[in-house]
Amino acid sequence: MADYWTWEYEGYDPGAERLREALCTLGNGRFATRGAAPEEGADDVHYPGTYAAGCYNRLTSTVAGQQVENEDLVNLPNWLPLRFRPCDAGRHGSGEAVPGGPGPWLSAGSGALLDQRQTLDLRRGLLTRRFRLRDGHGRVLAVEQQRLVHMGTPHLAALRTVFTAEDWAGDLEVESRLDGAVTNGNVARYRDLADRHLTHVHTGAQEPGTVWLRCRTTTSDIRIGMAARTTVTGAEPTSSRLSRARDSAARTVVVPLAPGSPVTVDKTVALHTSRDRAISDPLGSALVHADAAPDYPALLASHVTAWEHLWQRAAIEVPGEAGRVLRLHLFHVLQTLSPHTVDTDAGVPARGLHGEAYRGHVFWDELFVLPYLNLHFPEVSRALLRYRHRRLPAASRAAREIGRAGAMYPWQSGSDGREETPCLHLNPRSGHWLPDRSRLQRHVGSAVAYNVWQYCEATGDTEFLHTEGAEMLLQIARFWASGADFDASLGRHRLRGVIGPDEYHDAYPGSTEPGLDDNAYTNVMAAWVLERAVRLMRDLPARRRQELSERLGIALDELERWDEVSRTLHVPFHDSVVSQFDGYERLAELDWESYRERYGDIRRLDRILEAEGDSVNRYRASKQADVLMLGYLFRPAELSALFERLGYRLDAPTWRRTVDYYLDRTSHGSTLSGLVHGRVLAQARRTDAWDYCRRALETDVCDVEGGTTGEGIHLGAMAGTLDLVQRGLTGMEPRGGALAFDPAPLPELPEFRFSLRYRGHWGVGVRLRGHRLRISVPDSDSDPILVVLPGQSVTIAPGEARTLRLPRP
Repeated sequence: MADYWTWEYEGYDPGAERLREALCTLGNGRFATRGAAPEEGADDVHYPGTYAAGCYNRLTSTVAGQQVENEDLVNLPNWLPLRFRPCDAGRHGSGEAVPGGPGPWLSAGSGALLDQRQTLDLRRGLLTRRFRLRDGHGRVLAVEQQRLVHMGTPHLAALRTVFTAEDWAGDLEVESRLDGAVTNGNVARYRDLADRHLTHVHTGAQEPGTVWLRCRTTTSDIRIGMAARTTVTGAEPTSSRLSRARDSAARTVVVPLAPGSPVTVDKTVALHTSRDRAISDPLGSALVHADAAPDYPALLASHVTAWEHLWQRAAIEVPGEAGRVLRLHLFHVLQTLSPHTVDTDAGVPARGLHGEAYRGHVFWDELFVLPYLNLHFPEVSRALLRYRHRRLPAASRAAREIGRAGAMYPWQSGSDGREETPCLHLNPRSGHWLPDRSRLQRHVGSAVAYNVWQYCEATGDTEFLHTEGAEMLLQIARFWASGADFDASLGRHRLRGVIGPDEYHDAYPGSTEPGLDDNAYTNVMAAWVLERAVRLMRDLPARRRQELSERLGIALDELERWDEVSRTLHVPFHDSVVSQFDGYERLAELDWESYRERYGDIRRLDRILEAEGDSVNRYRASKQADVLMLGYLFRPAELSALFERLGYRLDAPTWRRTVDYYLDRTSHGSTLSGLVHGRVLAQARRTDAWDYCRRALETDVCDVEGGTTGEGIHLGAMAGTLDLVQRGLTGMEPRGGALAFDPAPLPELPEFRFSLRYRGHWGVGVRLRGHRLRISVPDSDSDPILVVLPGQSVTIAPGEARTLRLPRP
């Protein structure tokens, strides 16, 4: 590791290559390419992959005797391939002749590697690779490669390769190619499924040095066009040819090398799909942009400038190793969700644009992503919420199909908003295909509603709140109200047959019916959504309220029912703690120590138990935070008020008991688990909070899930660590036109600072140092900012800064 802005990897480690490729992915919000070596193809070690936001395709596979349809984020044609080899007679510096004839293509994995260093430059969005190879005749070739996926012009990428012969002279053959013979093969457990998403591959070439490829996806019929211009400087090629095959096209040059004299090969690539705006056809646009693109130095300069502008809007300064990891996380968030996302109909892919795990689907991860983006790139947050709004009709159809009103958003989403959760999933430990019931995680709708409200509080975007936001919020509220059954024996409403965020528990022990009753997280969030929906309708301008009521058919008595349900949803308790769901206390306790002794890593306890012929449904064991997710989304006072409105008492001792209870019964089988627990414990000022925060920081850089990062980074966990600093440790919440703070500083992070965009103010500075909070507001024509802390409030005018002393806990 070099410095605050770079990540470096030394040598060649086949076991770590896919992890490095994922963490060295370069992207611009429109498309991204993994950090694979250009001379290597896809094999058990390497996996070059390129993914465009929102580019999905469906294939049908036979699984356990069933025909199963899956939609995947498509691995697009590979633009990286560039291979090389000494190709004719030459001489060492000593004058010794080398036999003629081409040898094998050289690569790091061929045994020819002498040394290698890869450097990911976060500040400039560049991946640089320096390595030296020795061929079978003892000739040493030094190679330096630098690549970019252009952040300013989102359809361009470039690869610069500089070759230098060490103490020998001769010709080098270099092949620059586009490869359409790619499949989706990044995830081992998917490899028995259909994986060929591209069809009608056509290739061609045009002088002086451009090759092209076009194809389309098999069912979604997305057309893809790619063109690559290859140029040589530093020596005149002795030969050059353009060639094409059925699924690839290449430009091959032979260049003379002299000892110590570098020769540069630049490959400039343009990628378009039929989902792009303002184009005629993808291939025609790709050819125009590849040929018109400036040379590499000019491309590099404009690319670096674009990154400078991003970093100015997303500045965060945290000392030490934690700060380095946070900068890497921010880098990957910005590569997946950049300002270019605004013009793209795409959601928040749980694994970024970095791999094929989860099939590139959209889950609830924007719950962890949007709170950060709201205060830096609100236009991106708005675009992501509009992705959800465009799929509101599909969510409404899904609700009707199960006999409900309103909108039921799917647990997994993709191209058009239908439910994309597979019906079966593979337990790699047992080899069994098992029913996947996770589509019963209906709480994803509450996450959408929460994001709408948070975005509007942060930005003051009343236009969105009164239009698309209101429509989503009201239809989600209607879904919850329509599914609530009144239980006269309890005098309360109940939500039955759902699954909570825990995911381990999908049915009662021995039951053939999936789902659980009265999951506490689901019910409390449903109550919150219903209360917000009623409040919104009451606060809307009269004309807009009437329009919505007429269009959505919302009558006064329906609002009254929403209000009633929001106050009477059942939340179970047992042993003076909140129950994860009704009947939780009847489950058996697990012998945690025994399983740790037998298996060591028990994060995926569900797979271990299933392979033993048992079921995690029988035990008080959670994969990740479930009840405690409430403490992630709401400050203690807010959470207490929510329970009080429901008619329950949730005081500080009860919440502490609840936290301790589930902390002892969680295996942390999700990358989000450490993040949520760290934030909840920080608010409770627990001394072990940092242990969980550190786990969240290490999730991807240390590949704590044992190989999963190579299948794509965990975007929610990465963005969540940024929000942990921004809102979790400062207790910052945009609320009612003010910035409220209730800091919960950790001794391990005694000082940090960041800037944010808040309601027309660009670059509001926030610095927490010990028990002092400094807020600086840049000079502008905007209104002053009201800052609220426990027991005090101050108004800070543009051009002013205030240092506020915090009460000690």
